[in-house]
Amino acid sequence: MSFMFNPHPYNDKSAINTPELSEKTVSSLKKGNNAIIDELSKGLEGKAIAFDGYTSADFLALVNMLAGRMRLEGKKYEVINIDDYCKDSAVIEELLADNLKVDKEKDPINLFGKREEKGYEVVFDDEKLTSLSEKLKNKEQTYIIYGNGCTYFEYIRELCDRIVWLDVAPKNVVLRAKNGEMKNSGDKNARPFREMMRRAYYVDFEAALTLRRTLIHADKIDYYIDSTDKNNYKMFGKEAFYELTGKLASMPIRNKPVYLEGVWGGQYIKNLRNIGEMKNIAWVFDFIPMEVSVVSRVGDTEFEMPFYTLLQAEEKNIMGEACVDKFGGYFPIRFNYDDTFHSSGNMSIQVHSGSDYNKENFNEFGRQDESYYIVGTGHGARTYLGFNDDINPDEFIELAKKSEKDHSEIDYQKYINSVESKPGVQVMIPAGTIHASGRNQLILEIGSLTVGSYTYKMYDYLRLDLDGKPRPIHSYHGERVLRKERNATWINENVVQQPRVIREGDNFRETIIGEHDLLYFSLRHLEFEKEIRDNTNGKFHVLSLVNGERVRVESVANPNLCYYQNFLDIVLVPASMGEYRIVNLGNEPITIHKTCLKDGFENDKQ
Repeated sequence: MSFMFNPHPYNDKSAINTPELSEKTVSSLKKGNNAIIDELSKGLEGKAIAFDGYTSADFLALVNMLAGRMRLEGKKYEVINIDDYCKDSAVIEELLADNLKVDKEKDPINLFGKREEKGYEVVFDDEKLTSLSEKLKNKEQTYIIYGNGCTYFEYIRELCDRIVWLDVAPKNVVLRAKNGEMKNSGDKNARPFREMMRRAYYVDFEAALTLRRTLIHADKIDYYIDSTDKNNYKMFGKEAFYELTGKLASMPIRNKPVYLEGVWGGQYIKNLRNIGEMKNIAWVFDFIPMEVSVVSRVGDTEFEMPFYTLLQAEEKNIMGEACVDKFGGYFPIRFNYDDTFHSSGNMSIQVHSGSDYNKENFNEFGRQDESYYIVGTGHGARTYLGFNDDINPDEFIELAKKSEKDHSEIDYQKYINSVESKPGVQVMIPAGTIHASGRNQLILEIGSLTVGSYTYKMYDYLRLDLDGKPRPIHSYHGERVLRKERNATWINENVVQQPRVIREGDNFRETIIGEHDLLYFSLRHLEFEKEIRDNTNGKFHVLSLVNGERVRVESVANPNLCYYQNFLDIVLVPASMGEYRIVNLGNEPITIHKTCLKDGFENDKQ
């Protein structure tokens, strides 16, 4: 999960997937706490049951109900809160000091840090856990263990007869943090929101992600609970859970979008999707893998899980074997819309860092490359890319550093090159390239692996953010990653390309609209009148309907494996799907923006 500080609570009900599940699986779904406890309490006497889960999971309602059931039935039991087996908060703080340094020159609002790879090992006390393991060996009573990380250590995990995992959609994790409903692992008291989220990103989320992947790959989750809605828990047993993930990984799917307001937010998506309760929409996280969830129709019920849970259960089916070998358990591309249509201004003048810098400074994965595909524009829309040919970039950098301190205005258009924005134009933005989306346009932003948000704002027009405070500038990092030689000439010769057709037939064609040696993904158009066929050939495809009303994306072998895609929906076609077709359900010509891994991506230096 990246720094999703301000998701709107809007619940988009449009992204519902319909996997073909067996009647046995559908009927096995337990809905509501009473039905869940009925199932979990069966044959539990003299055993240990562990309730673990993702950050912010709320265990107490189930734990208290289960304890009450045991007491009512006259059975001997003990409830164990794993937080009692943590190190002292001050000790944890000291161990994480290097991960969460405070340096106002480099990082004005303490946004960045270093990813901690040891996970829950930093949090728990070895001696206390040893005593817990000795206790669990005594089977004279039932043990109910709960808390984040309680199954992290294998020697504790192996003593648990049942493991229950409570998952939470990423958006709801942040909303719970904002509402004071979570704290960091090992803390006695909650931190201020931004401090809590920084610690969560670099420590807690990483630990929870690693643990969930370990449990899934080791086949150790006996019961999986969708706990996103605190008032409506839903539970599958192991067999049903894996049937659900397997079915989803064999069909085109759409994730549930997350919407965020912003100081430069626009009106395009707000009007298109009729989201009246938001004043604007700056970012639409249609498919930022760490931020979104998958909703499935199970009988008459909607079942939600984080996309990364599905990915961890079905890595090779979704990404393809070569992709898993290259990127491990991480989905290597992210997708969102940036909306400045009829907005108050441009996005900030910014730059992103490459893999060496991210690894050295943040212990982070990969580089942060981006690309902009221009979906729609209003009057005077422009996209900013690179420096102007006839200026000295060092002069701009010095002005940016000065402005950061004294809030002096910069004539940014003197220094930053811009191109006229036209719908259908694709530009690529390799790490180190200064850039910004101008006002009055909708951009499909496609970026590389980086899980966090390493965006260094060099200038932001002296704006106040939605909280009334000046928006932070990161000139320290920005200066160190800027590629000054990337001027207008370089931009025109490298990252704004002419389309080239790679296949065509009767009323269809596929065109490459963006490829570069610095990026490991390929950006393409699929244009057709009635239908077009394609084949994943072992690599996932991601499709956005950028022109046209509605299509059906379906497997050629089994057309029931399908998704009905509307204008600007983003759909993932898993690597395992093989041959598929896209059928036009309207009258106008269709353009699909397709993203896939480049041929030879395995040799990329990422």
